[in-house]
Amino acid sequence: MIKSLPKILMFGWEFPPFNSGGLGVACEGMARALSIKGVDLSFVLPYKLPIKKNWCSIIFADETTSFKNMDDIVNMTSGYERGLKKDHLYHPVSKSTPKQNSIMGRVFKYARSAPSIAKGIEHSIIHSHDWLTYPAGIMAKSVSKKPLVAHIHATEFDRCGGENINKDIFEIEKEGFSKADMVVAVSGKTRKTVLEKYKIDPDKVRVVHNGVDFVDEKVDIHHDLEILKKYGASVVLFVGRITLQKGPDYFVALAQQVLKFEPKTFFVVSGSGDMEGSMISEVSRRGLTDHFIFCGFLRGLELRRVFKVADVFVMPSVSEPFGIVPLEAMLSDIPVLISKESGVSEVVSEVLKSHFWDVDDMTDKVVNILRHKKLKEHLSINGKREAQNINWGKAADSLLSIYNDLILTSS
Repeated sequence: MIKSLPKILMFGWEFPPFNSGGLGVACEGMARALSIKGVDLSFVLPYKLPIKKNWCSIIFADETTSFKNMDDIVNMTSGYERGLKKDHLYHPVSKSTPKQNSIMGRVFKYARSAPSIAKGIEHSIIHSHDWLTYPAGIMAKSVSKKPLVAHIHATEFDRCGGENINKDIFEIEKEGFSKADMVVAVSGKTRKTVLEKYKIDPDKVRVVHNGVDFVDEKVDIHHDLEILKKYGASVVLFVGRITLQKGPDYFVALAQQVLKFEPKTFFVVSGSGDMEGSMISEVSRRGLTDHFIFCGFLRGLELRRVFKVADVFVMPSVSEPFGIVPLEAMLSDIPVLISKESGVSEVVSEVLKSHFWDVDDMTDKVVNILRHKKLKEHLSINGKREAQNINWGKAADSLLSIYNDLILTSS
């Protein structure tokens, strides 16, 4: 039972519509759900953006930096920039400073603003999302002495798809976990990584699964892709950052196999990322260009329209801490195939699952969905029903329980 409604000072890095991935989507869903339950929440962002919400207070750490267009905003606030090996771990008290425009420079510029923000806003809990905001959360805690929650949406081991990690980011994550009073992991899979790789006390790492917002609205499916359906073609959809973590190379391999059985199939890719060029090159090398459509990064109504055209959604992630997009696809009546290596696989059953590396098994499942109407209908109907029950309200209740435990312990 919820005992009280704490005041939350929440540090985030991105926020829709100015987001480059699921981090911002999760932060918005979580913050809105907490606010709906009556929580007084101040959400901090590193830069001033044209964002205003009537359900929470938005605070900007830097109100001087201006942006010319959406691309500038997304590039500046993206937390997925790679090539960090030239940067060295930098602490706010250190004399050495990374380049100002590097992602490390931006992270610690944000951290230096945290103490003054913490002094000016009444709060009982500090909540930081992912490594980009852990230094800010630690600095805020050093001033207000309030309990710190470190929310982990993806570890460096997830982002690099293996052991070739950026050691600087790893150290920031480890420091964040160590200095936090509670670590929140988005899945049991992520919790296991935190325990094994970062050696954090199991008693202070809890799982709070992500959710999804269900909007009961009719979507006009008018879209350029609709012409494919008029000619009897099938559409297999990939949505997400085109990075090693998301398994785009396995999606291409899957496409080549599916076309052997269902030659009138098109593969639609919505997203962007550092592997986009290599993915396009691989499509060309395999002779699949005529069957691939790259839409770029879509959001909102445009993405929902693409969902409505698709026959099956595939998420072949190599390492996925959770995965909100499959839930969004399920709410759009699309049969879903996800990798067993994803956190969302812990909470859904009305989907098909394969190991990301088992292209033959993924092919078999996709072909079966395309060929068997009853299977497609079963997954569509039951998947939507299941996804409606995996909501942000449940996540907010779990967070409130954690907040109250921390306040009780610290008082």
